Amino acid sequence: MEIGWYFERIKKSLDRTDRSEINDVLTALHDAYSRSANIFVIGNGGSAANASHFAQDLAKGVFPDQKTEPRFRAISLTDNVAYISALANDDGYEDIFEAQLRTYYRAGDVLIAISGSGNSPNVLKAAKFAKSKGLVVVGITGYDGGQLLTISDLSIHVRLNEMCTVESIHSLILHYIVLQLRELFGQDTVDARCFPA
Repeated sequence: MEIGWYFERIKKSLDRTDRSEINDVLTALHDAYSRSANIFVIGNGGSAANASHFAQDLAKGVFPDQKTEPRFRAISLTDNVAYISALANDDGYEDIFEAQLRTYYRAGDVLIAISGSGNSPNVLKAAKFAKSKGLVVVGITGYDGGQLLTISDLSIHVRLNEMCTVESIHSLILHYIVLQLRELFGQDTVDARCFPA
């Protein structure tokens, strides 16, 4: 594989991604902030890493001055290793996210569910629970979107059938969302001078 070909495939996949989907998620996150709603982020493997990173960027990065209040109430449910391992051992891996949601959710909160295939059983179980309790479910998917695409209230769907690259594009989009939220809240913004031609 030649690197130029790979970069071109990434660019084409980004160009095919529906911008309105990204804008709808931005609006939902802005609304969640205005309501002091919790934003839970979940995923497995590379998507777990993206979940952790995105939650951290929302909670810490949108407002760089850590004394700014209120802040985004964002947390990744992939990070509590003791709780996750206990749940997986005692009840089954499919329950690790739903059980945490049962503990922490409030109606009107937001669940961001990241799954390249859109068919991860534990992500789907959590998404279905979240919908039943009045949470806004945002599905971030690849491939054909799987079941997650069909049950989500909002979605960002990367139409690409290669997991590593889907996860990379998800990361790019999630970083864009954080940068755009900074701009919406009048924080330090990124302009063209940051990106040499």
